[in-house]
Amino acid sequence: MNLLYRNRLSWILAALLPLAGCVKDVNPSDSVTTASIATTSDGLTNAINGAYALFKDHVEFSGEIDQNNMYMRQFFECSDFAGDDIVCGQTTTDPLFYSFSLAHTPTQPNMRYYWYISYKIINDVNTVIEAAGKIANPDAGTRQLLGECYFLRAFTNFNLVKFFAMPYTESPSAPGIILRTSTTDPPLKARATVQEVYQSIIADAETGASLMNTSRGVMYGSKAAAWALLSRAYLYEDQTDSTIYYSNLVINSGNFTLCTAATFPSLFANAVSGSETIFCIAFTPLEDYGKFGSVASMIYSNGNSGWGEEYASQSIRDTMSAHPEDIRWSYILPDTLNGALQYKNGIPMYYITKFSFQGGSPTLSSPIMFRLAEMYLNRAEAEAKSGQTAAALNDVDMIRSNRGLQGSLYNGQVPAGSAVLDVVLKERRIELAFEGQRPFDVYRNKLSMNRTYWGYHLPNLVASDINLSVQPAGYPGMIVAPTDPRIIYYIPIDEINTNTLCTQNP
Repeated sequence: MNLLYRNRLSWILAALLPLAGCVKDVNPSDSVTTASIATTSDGLTNAINGAYALFKDHVEFSGEIDQNNMYMRQFFECSDFAGDDIVCGQTTTDPLFYSFSLAHTPTQPNMRYYWYISYKIINDVNTVIEAAGKIANPDAGTRQLLGECYFLRAFTNFNLVKFFAMPYTESPSAPGIILRTSTTDPPLKARATVQEVYQSIIADAETGASLMNTSRGVMYGSKAAAWALLSRAYLYEDQTDSTIYYSNLVINSGNFTLCTAATFPSLFANAVSGSETIFCIAFTPLEDYGKFGSVASMIYSNGNSGWGEEYASQSIRDTMSAHPEDIRWSYILPDTLNGALQYKNGIPMYYITKFSFQGGSPTLSSPIMFRLAEMYLNRAEAEAKSGQTAAALNDVDMIRSNRGLQGSLYNGQVPAGSAVLDVVLKERRIELAFEGQRPFDVYRNKLSMNRTYWGYHLPNLVASDINLSVQPAGYPGMIVAPTDPRIIYYIPIDEINTNTLCTQNP
């Protein structure tokens, strides 16, 4: 029996047995019980809000609460730290180091927690779906909450399959993840194929979109958020027509506008009110985890606010170097002393501030999961792949014109020596840097990741390497192919040991 289901044996069973899942009461003073979910709108709202809280809470796992265990922290460290936009400044016992080194193990704590909390979220929304299904003639508010549940299940499964399975474009028939669509699913269950997982994601997102018509704000699921998820999912499948269709639905909804060069630098500190934000995980000042547990603590420090041991890589800075006027540089902050750039172990210290300064706090933000600029880039990539060169470049120029690059637009012309897809993917890298997308964008396009730059992601470092100001010769294994098994994580040992039908990744 897997860990998640084993822990549930201790729950108090009520008359509505399927509703006895671990639904969080985010406002205990309301005295809402799991049994009341099926009969009150407050119960449904409280239950679904509890599922949202799991994206940002420190939840007990394996008998303890670890301040570094938080869905959002794991999501960003286990995606971007395995890419080429962020460089590791030192060795560390924090399991985030596995992502930098690609030396994954089935027992690494961060991904064990991520797997656990993801299925906890899925179980909670399954509980609400089953409860809402018992309500006769649900009103618009109930349908909205039900739609949010389908959206969250699709969103959570999508992130799981990206981490634990090979890209759809590489092998649709490869083992994916375990699909759990009911609270009564048997504990022993095999992994669905990648294709089956994507089919489930798309079906859930479409169902969610059809139900959600009374948006509760960008911190909750919405019709536009479901469309944005469909745009991204179809992009990952390389389904160009569907990618364009759903991107258009969001772009043409009239609900979102691109930030300008004047407003973009404040977008991520003000995500909830940002004109581009489609869906974010909203943190409050009470959920500012500071040096311990926040996303920002890993990549920024004002001297005492965080560890600040990971930096913007030479690779991403070289990619952006042609345009110092690009406003997107505002999220890359050099650490200087008396005007001199500081180094750590031979690595220039360029902090990343996309997860800082909400309410002025260096460690607080509300991470944006979907935003309008991505919809333009999703559409541009699909257009590039379907031969619509002018349309793709126009979409790229739409982004660039709002990032301080009005004098450097493509105007329908592909630069000499480049292909239109190269142009789109370069813009995508710069625009979405540090937002958890880079490795997936590389590998799903059957490209290799070039990590040949100095940093502590390199294997077999010795004491004499410390404080090198020049890069060592040779980077064995640092050109990572899309077929390399290191691009995905092992299924956590808890699942393997308790679910005999679940196979392990190679």
